[in-house]
Amino acid sequence: MEVKTATTATSSIDLVFKKQQKKAQILRLSPIIERKMLLQNLRTWVRQNRVAIQKAMYADFMKPAGEVDGVEIFHVLGEIKLALHKLDQWAAPKKIDAPITFLGTRSYVKAEPRGVCLIIAPWNYPFSLAVGPLVSALAAGNAVIIKPSEVTPNTAALISRMATELFEEDMVKVVEGDATVASYLTSLPFDHIFFTGSPAVGKLVMKAAAENLTSVTLELGGKSPAIVSASARLEDAAERIAVAKFFNCGQTCIAPDYVLVEEKVAEAFVTRLKEKVMERFSLNNEPLRDSKHYTRLVNQKHWLRMNALLEDALSKGAVTVFGGEVREADRFFHPTILTNVSNDCRLMEEEIFGPILPIVTYKTLTQALQVINNKPKPLALYIFSQRNADINQVMQATSSGAACVNECAVHFLNNHLPFGGVNNSGTGSTHGHYGFMAFSHLKPVMKQRNGFTSIKPLYPPYTKMAKRLMDLVLKMF
Repeated sequence: MEVKTATTATSSIDLVFKKQQKKAQILRLSPIIERKMLLQNLRTWVRQNRVAIQKAMYADFMKPAGEVDGVEIFHVLGEIKLALHKLDQWAAPKKIDAPITFLGTRSYVKAEPRGVCLIIAPWNYPFSLAVGPLVSALAAGNAVIIKPSEVTPNTAALISRMATELFEEDMVKVVEGDATVASYLTSLPFDHIFFTGSPAVGKLVMKAAAENLTSVTLELGGKSPAIVSASARLEDAAERIAVAKFFNCGQTCIAPDYVLVEEKVAEAFVTRLKEKVMERFSLNNEPLRDSKHYTRLVNQKHWLRMNALLEDALSKGAVTVFGGEVREADRFFHPTILTNVSNDCRLMEEEIFGPILPIVTYKTLTQALQVINNKPKPLALYIFSQRNADINQVMQATSSGAACVNECAVHFLNNHLPFGGVNNSGTGSTHGHYGFMAFSHLKPVMKQRNGFTSIKPLYPPYTKMAKRLMDLVLKMF
């Protein structure tokens, strides 16, 4: 039996990378119809393997089949459908107007493939956040290496099988492994790297990419706040926040990380929030520890981290008003709601990425905005209010990757919208046309249509006549 060493692993990666570099030159010459065929084959595979995808993620962290269908599969099929419908339009050259000084020229921009692209996927939505970007990369005409997360090995193996069954390795290759493998991959001179994960690792990816001047799309995270004003429809706000926060056991980059609630409605909101958690994640009010509709934390390391965050908050005065039950055997962590949370506890400093929700009260909206703006820019922000003045103030006074008004997190599923962060929460956008653009280079092209050029006043030698011509030109601006 062959022992696979680090050296043999990197040699294998190097070989695939060189194959893809050659293939990329062929792909940029291939017609759009060939890209569509790849996407159609991928769509067929996803449909035929729906149950296998569900089983893989249940094996990884007991993810309910409904969650897999609702986000993982729905998102990928939606991306494919939109790309098939719009790809001709996206790839067509776009005419660009020119100033009168370029009379006689014709200009346009053409989206061309970047070349060989690396997709590094996370573990929290291990299928959609690997295959979704793959759809965009294939639509744009690239060769792709995918590095799935080793934290969800069953889904990683499934994605590897998918790639083997659908593609030659010079077009799409899945490379499994740990952080060492990811580090080696990012050291290679890819034409683009698409990374989804934490800001801390995103910095390492960006630093490695800079060594090769490789462009990057970074989909990161952060502390996404939700604001609930006194004018909000509390029933709706509680339900939408409950689902967005505790879906996937809180392991969602755009989940509300903490809720700022206007003081006068805080008690009523928390009451409704507890009710909505039980309504949505259990049938017939069964204990959530027995529910088949509630995901588990992905591994023991993450489970221990959640416990440490909770203990730290409680030691600094936080009060558990709902939940708190945990079970290590199957990594169960009950949806937990805390009040009286101190600003200096870890829950208010780190992205939680789990089923703990701090409730922070405010008296004025200005106070709430100060809390938000004292933290790095989040991936998403949510405002629940019926007052346009409040909504406009929040939109103008804050910066976030995205924002929702009286809704929570579902903007991710609208693939006509760009999805991405800002500064600490990411750079670049994805989904639909924006994903296609992330994996494309917009090449400007200018064609001179006759022997005349209107910019001769710029030519040397700079005689008196040339100066008079330039004087005329400058008066036009």
